[in-house]
Amino acid sequence: MQDLFQAQRSFFNAGKTRPISFRIQKLKELKALLQENETVLYEEIYKDFKKSEFETYTNELVLLYHEIKIAINNLKSWAQRKSVSTGLVNLPGKSYIISEPLGVSLVIGAWNYPYQLSLAPLVPAIAAGNTIILKPSELPKHTSAIMAKLINNHFDPGFLKVVEGGVPETTELLKLDFDKIFFTGSPKVGTIVYEAAAKNLTPVTLELGGKSPTFISADCDLKLTVKRLVWAKFLNAGQTCIAPDYVMVDEKIHDDFVEKCIAEINKVSYSIENGNYVQIINKDNVDRLQKMIDYEKVVYGGTVEREERFIEPTLMTGCSFTDTVMQEEIFGPILPILKYSSLSEAIEKVIQLPKPLSCYVFTKNKSVRNEILSKVSFGGGAVNDAVMHISNSELPFGGVGQSGMGNYHGEAGFKAFSHYKSILQKTNWFELPLKYPPYTKSKLKWIKRLFSLQ
Repeated sequence: MQDLFQAQRSFFNAGKTRPISFRIQKLKELKALLQENETVLYEEIYKDFKKSEFETYTNELVLLYHEIKIAINNLKSWAQRKSVSTGLVNLPGKSYIISEPLGVSLVIGAWNYPYQLSLAPLVPAIAAGNTIILKPSELPKHTSAIMAKLINNHFDPGFLKVVEGGVPETTELLKLDFDKIFFTGSPKVGTIVYEAAAKNLTPVTLELGGKSPTFISADCDLKLTVKRLVWAKFLNAGQTCIAPDYVMVDEKIHDDFVEKCIAEINKVSYSIENGNYVQIINKDNVDRLQKMIDYEKVVYGGTVEREERFIEPTLMTGCSFTDTVMQEEIFGPILPILKYSSLSEAIEKVIQLPKPLSCYVFTKNKSVRNEILSKVSFGGGAVNDAVMHISNSELPFGGVGQSGMGNYHGEAGFKAFSHYKSILQKTNWFELPLKYPPYTKSKLKWIKRLFSLQ
């Protein structure tokens, strides 16, 4: 680990990543590497999740290709020197901001979307001019192995290297004096990463999770709401950090909502054979999820096949905030449905919980929308849709509070892996005497006047 770290430090200090042309070339190489090996990428992720080619492309690869394209097309403008106002006090002169790469970066990926959540942070890290050590999750072992094989056989390890392993390897990596750490995962592990980073005063971006609420008001387009919500919830078998974790639905439409959810799930016919569903990552998570299911409240689903790592899309009604299923992020295909009579009271319940990564609002009412968006703190979300905000690179993606810190995607990612140097550049042909002794009332008067004009 130490030798690899020093090799990356030497590569970076040699200035090899500084040229914009180098960064663009490496982004193009990363994209080409993925495109040329799509078939094997499909094969390996199927071994881990039985995830179809369709879902692997639409939920993983296309988002990577999009981020790379955005970075390549905009990198020169992101990286160029930006002029700012100088102010009367510092005239004659000029002021500007220069971006520079932070240095040697550690990216720790997550298991639920192993390609997207491991490789997407590489895009801004490369674009900003860093060297990177990537540590993918060890849980989907086949995807981890193929990423290591492809990247390590193609890129100079001084620039980009994949390190496989579990807790011991991650622990050793976190002892190193990185210039940036980017972590995607659970709040529990995020705390460990943050604590380790603090020992070296290393800046971090933490992409975590939480119980993302969904508010459904009585005036919504119920048919379309259900269609979008069911898709978002059971995508990847619910193993999505921004999935709707639970639903708060107006009691006036509660029964109709539940009925339409059941009809939509039946219509979609979720199954691995249909290519629209995946396995739970491992048996430990199957067991964890099964403990959340209160079969007295199940109105649909509930079937668990432990050996196949399969949990049927499951709806639970009559739920409350004291239920087991409401005590932690679900991260699986279980949807608790809570009904409310007062929107204000529903909001009050939600804001008592840790701040979530996402929040979704389904309504046609502007005042309902604004009340929820203004009172509930969350990372990002959508109105009359769910999950799809992640597809817009113009929207910074990240959490707040327990759901994370910092953000990325598009230019926000470039900024996450950059430092901005502030420069004041003065001329030598004139110097105001106001700041120099002797200090007089007349000078003070002029200084006050100059600052008041700025």
